Amino acid sequence: MASSCSHWWHAPIYFTVAVTLAIVAISTSIHTNPNTQMPLSPKPDSPIAHELSLNASRALRRSGFTFMATLLQISPELFLQSSESTIFAITDSVVSNISLPTWLMKALLHYHTSPSKLSMEDLLKKAQGSCLPTLLHGKNLAITKTNDTERSVEINQVSISHPDIFVQGPFSIHGVVGSFSSLDLDNIYPGRDFIQSPICDSRFSLIQNVSEARYMVEWTRILRLLSSNGFISFSIGLHSVLDGILQDNADLSSVTIFAPPDFAYVASPSPLLERIVRFHILPERFTYIELASLPEKASLRTLVPYQDLEITGGVNSTTVMAINGVKITQPNVFSSKKFMIHGISRGFEMLKLSTTSS
Repeated sequence: MASSCSHWWHAPIYFTVAVTLAIVAISTSIHTNPNTQMPLSPKPDSPIAHELSLNASRALRRSGFTFMATLLQISPELFLQSSESTIFAITDSVVSNISLPTWLMKALLHYHTSPSKLSMEDLLKKAQGSCLPTLLHGKNLAITKTNDTERSVEINQVSISHPDIFVQGPFSIHGVVGSFSSLDLDNIYPGRDFIQSPICDSRFSLIQNVSEARYMVEWTRILRLLSSNGFISFSIGLHSVLDGILQDNADLSSVTIFAPPDFAYVASPSPLLERIVRFHILPERFTYIELASLPEKASLRTLVPYQDLEITGGVNSTTVMAINGVKITQPNVFSSKKFMIHGISRGFEMLKLSTTSS
């Protein structure tokens, strides 16, 4: 009792946020594009939906998830958008520290809801690296770790702390220790893509460290940024060889990418294309200033063994920075904590172009 009383002051905050989200949910449903197809869902005011949300809310509250309990009771339509649902409830201590616009909080909650019923037993049977769809269009979750002996599951590298809080009818709820996404909060405005989902593959099991590497480097975001900002051919080439890159670099945690606007090698045979793409990627993150601080003729290790790039111009001068004689025309064009992308005037040429690996 003492524990619950010590957090009494959170209740008005949770209630206010929940009411605001309920208004947004109703407003969104009114203005939904009639051509947009949505999955069938129980009507929020139906007796079945009311009983489910009430029972689920009680179960969440008993487990200490006050925010999600309040939200599910007041605004069940945020979650009941398909015939089946699995809700991953974020712990109160994390939610209370998240300050987001209401529309972005709604998107975050949709990213923590999957349109299928998954008990803990179902999740334990999933292969590592497999996808879980969410209510947020185009965004998946990834199973990054399962341990049947310890009965533990990690999704997007976040542990399920309270499995099977509620499993009734077509719905399941599990408690998680944190948010499934780190949010890019710079220049917030509606329509911008803030929630970064991991690359996953539901067709086959990936080894744990490869799946974790995919999540860490944000490859989905890199491909999207490249393709939507004038580096289409290089994005196509990178996408086609990405699986091989990750399997050979399972511990990859950060990268620097040199992206040319025209990548003529995209039609090359696969083994050759993969080597050339790797030649444009460093297994470390370098800003433009960090590159410029290196001495001339300094080597830059690439993802091709024994094939390094070299600083060839722009060091300690006002001239444009150059790598292997190719100018960096768009320094620091895209960046995050895990990657840095520089635009270059043209693709790098390798000394030995062959389809055999080094």
